Amino acid sequence: MSKANIKSTIDEMVRPYIEDNGFELVDIEYVKEGSNYFLRIFVDKEGGIDIDECGRISEYVSERLDQEDPISDAYFLEVSSPGAERPLKKPEDMAKAVGKHVFITTYEPIGGLKEFEGKLLSFDGEEAIVEAGKKKYTLPYAKIAGARLAIVF
Repeated sequence: MSKANIKSTIDEMVRPYIEDNGFELVDIEYVKEGSNYFLRIFVDKEGGIDIDECGRISEYVSERLDQEDPISDAYFLEVSSPGAERPLKKPEDMAKAVGKHVFITTYEPIGGLKEFEGKLLSFDGEEAIVEAGKKKYTLPYAKIAGARLAIVF
């Protein structure tokens, strides 16, 4: 099974439980690091998620994975918060981040830059407007390679 299929299968298995319990499924990763595979499930909720909640979700996911057995390789399961610099994977994530400090990379230069860090002023589903320094940049959503919340020091 391909990595994309594994992620899709896991999503279908765990999303209902996660959402029914008031959490948000932020991301799923299935990666090989060294000789080990890792299945990482990132979960959050308004106000943040604690270690006990991650533990309960991990127990549920582990039981479901044992029942369904969708992954043939040996792997480590990790359930955690996406952290303070949470990825903005979907348009809905970008919309929720308006007014916050973000770091965005683009597939090609826009205004001579491919990296933008600053306040996300707006997002309408098609374009994000970021204020970086004293300039404002309009970034077409289709050209955004990656986006995440950023911590201001």
